[in-house]
Amino acid sequence: MSTYIDVARRIAKIIISPDSVSGFFHGVMSIPQDLGYLAYGFLDTDSRYIRGNERIRMAKALQHGILQNSNFIKTVENVLGVFNKYIPQEKQNSLYSKTLFSVTGRAVGNTVVSGRIAQVIAQRASFTVGVRGSALGNVLLSGGMIERSIYTSFRLQTYAPEVYNSLRRYDYDLLYFFLEPALQPFLEAIHIRHTFGQSAFNKIIDELDNELQKKRI
Repeated sequence: MSTYIDVARRIAKIIISPDSVSGFFHGVMSIPQDLGYLAYGFLDTDSRYIRGNERIRMAKALQHGILQNSNFIKTVENVLGVFNKYIPQEKQNSLYSKTLFSVTGRAVGNTVVSGRIAQVIAQRASFTVGVRGSALGNVLLSGGMIERSIYTSFRLQTYAPEVYNSLRRYDYDLLYFFLEPALQPFLEAIHIRHTFGQSAFNKIIDELDNELQKKRI
């Protein structure tokens, strides 16, 4: 149960204050991490062929503007969409009505909040991307950052296949490593559902409801 409480608390923090995600992106553009992945990729001969195909996919995605802010937003919305899908509608209304972004009307509350979270996270991520300037595409293709993107996509496919499949069709899985620090608790909840079933996921949602209620009082 302690794990469920921890996941719920981290999700609550993001739902209540999306601006708090700013701190999550320290180190996302870490050069030492890139060098580590570059070295690991050099030694990992088993996946060399498939990673070569992934680099080609990345090159094509860059040509089609994958680094545009709107694609970061859509990536976050896809992840939150999978998360929300397993929350009963009446429970969604209860959860999202407790946030600062609650609105009148049952059908649009969770959409508005999810959209707000997506925009804030995406803005922080795209700003972080921007610090490397217009040459980022070349950095992605030539440095360890692309290895980090590819290996993160591989992990996502194993850890949360439903999320991976949702992102992969639009190449958003290649952006996921930028967003992973902020989205991790949502992925953990989805993974727990996939591994232990809906009842385990419901425990997280109940704890999340409790956490949001505490913040509202």
